[in-house]
Amino acid sequence: MIYLDLLIGFLEVGFFSFGGAYAAIPLIRDVVLSHGWLDEEMLSYIIAVSESTPGPIMVNLATYVGSAKAGVLGAFIATAAVVLPAFVIIMIVMLLAKNLLKNRYVQAALGGLKPCIIGIILATGAYMIMQNCFLQADAEVDILSILITCGLGIVYFGSRKIRKKGLSPIALVCVSAVVGVFVYGVK
Repeated sequence: MIYLDLLIGFLEVGFFSFGGAYAAIPLIRDVVLSHGWLDEEMLSYIIAVSESTPGPIMVNLATYVGSAKAGVLGAFIATAAVVLPAFVIIMIVMLLAKNLLKNRYVQAALGGLKPCIIGIILATGAYMIMQNCFLQADAEVDILSILITCGLGIVYFGSRKIRKKGLSPIALVCVSAVVGVFVYGVK
């Protein structure tokens, strides 16, 4: 019976929690306390642990409560129940969007947005380069910043030429962080 209670209780949380995980905490508290699964103090500890561990708070809370009441199977049921409503809603939206994306007017609108988005990204990049290389507070040109920017460009475009695909943005950020630490940390 506990498994069915966990399923129904966390389905309720999954269906009726709007506004993010922090907005769902009162609903989870109400469900957990009304079923008598945990007392107020233990629930507060589990909320604190859920907030400090990686992952969505609602999923963490459901997993911890399910585990505390019914072991591994309870954790699985509670977690699946809290995630299932959002999963179903997203699947329905994707099915509708798939048909919508076939519409020629939607395709035309998206085709018109692509250059705008590319322009926004390029403008942001250019602005950041200008801010960090040329427009310093003391109005001096930072040659090291220019060299690092050019070097990163060469690394990125060189990797595209050699590997037929560019360096991942994460790798590029890591490389630039290491270079920045060595160049500006030693300076």
